[in-house]
Amino acid sequence: MEIIAQHEHIFYILAIAFGISMTWGIGANDVANAMGTSVGSGAITAKQALIIAGIMEFCGAYLAGGGVAATISKGIIDGKLFEPHPELLVFGMLGALLAAGIWLMLATIRGWPVSTTHSIVGAVVGAGVAALGMDAVKWDKMTEILLSWFISPVLGGIGGLILMLSIRKLILNTDNPVAQARKWGPFYAFLVGWIVSLVTITKGLKHVNIYLSDFAGHALPLLIGISLAILAKIMMNRIETDTRADRDFHYASVEKLFIPLMVFTGASMAFAHGSNDVANGIGPMAAVIQIVKTKAVITESAVSPFMLFLGGIGIALGVATYGYKVMATIGTKITELTPTRGYSATLAASAVTVAASGIGLPVSTTHIAVGAVMGVGFARGIGALDLRVVGGIILSWLITVPVGAILAATTFYILRAIFGG
Repeated sequence: MEIIAQHEHIFYILAIAFGISMTWGIGANDVANAMGTSVGSGAITAKQALIIAGIMEFCGAYLAGGGVAATISKGIIDGKLFEPHPELLVFGMLGALLAAGIWLMLATIRGWPVSTTHSIVGAVVGAGVAALGMDAVKWDKMTEILLSWFISPVLGGIGGLILMLSIRKLILNTDNPVAQARKWGPFYAFLVGWIVSLVTITKGLKHVNIYLSDFAGHALPLLIGISLAILAKIMMNRIETDTRADRDFHYASVEKLFIPLMVFTGASMAFAHGSNDVANGIGPMAAVIQIVKTKAVITESAVSPFMLFLGGIGIALGVATYGYKVMATIGTKITELTPTRGYSATLAASAVTVAASGIGLPVSTTHIAVGAVMGVGFARGIGALDLRVVGGIILSWLITVPVGAILAATTFYILRAIFGG
């Protein structure tokens, strides 16, 4: 207790600095989940994607990322065990934030799309074990996370494959693909509006203490989907086909018609991602600030608008400075993408996220997005995938938790040695 009182201003500064570092990593690494397919498919340029993602990620984080964050990183460690020595939890949360931030920075520089959720989870586990031993960790929760590693990318891949096959059957493999694209485009636009709004409503509004009834929660996404279908119909009618380009690539005009869907899907997923994953950075930061204020350990800490603002700024900075690195991996290196393929991958990823949140499965948006891109590529055969890139991504997934844990444990011991305790 005395340690916290003596150094409370330093702990405040470290919590904010490490929290911003973590959210920078979220923006730099995870923006590819939302915008990588849009860039890789040629729907928009990398610069346009960074601008759209930076704005939408910040808005999602600030407007729909608050409420009550799980400060003990979603129940990974038992906060009650730290009540006699709250300073140990301060060291642990600070160590976890710094460790996760370092790992995300290294992974981003290498172009590896790793899970920010698993990075912070691994870091919290390492800090918890370093502080109080193996009993500090809730291993049943870790088992769920391990299972999600295998389940989420498979589900994303299946979703992407099914969507791509449906587009191939209903549009591409027909006598008049352009006419069929204009016919079915509004339906696919409806799916975008419906599913992506479900992501925002189910995972975003609850963070600002807005709770809709079951009827309203289902009716509003339907209305959004219908509205987007009408808008897509109007936009597609204004797009002129390019007969010269169609001679070189039979489906050039079809892909051109899917560009508006890709832009909207990417922007909406960036908003939903910002509202969801900002808690990975500001949750532990809020825990430290709450302990410093109260000099006691509590299981939940209110996240202030100022913390959300800082988290949004950190994510936007990460997007602007290094977002292009991982975006290139997901968008161009796993498999060749076009607007129809990118649309299928992005929509599949958002659909799996909604389903997983509904059953309470702790999944990674990164794993789902990569799996969805792989599923879209697999629709053209295994040869369409760059298995060397896929292997490197899977390896980075497997080492994320242990690397985060080791870094966090090391950082915990350093902080404890510096401040005592």
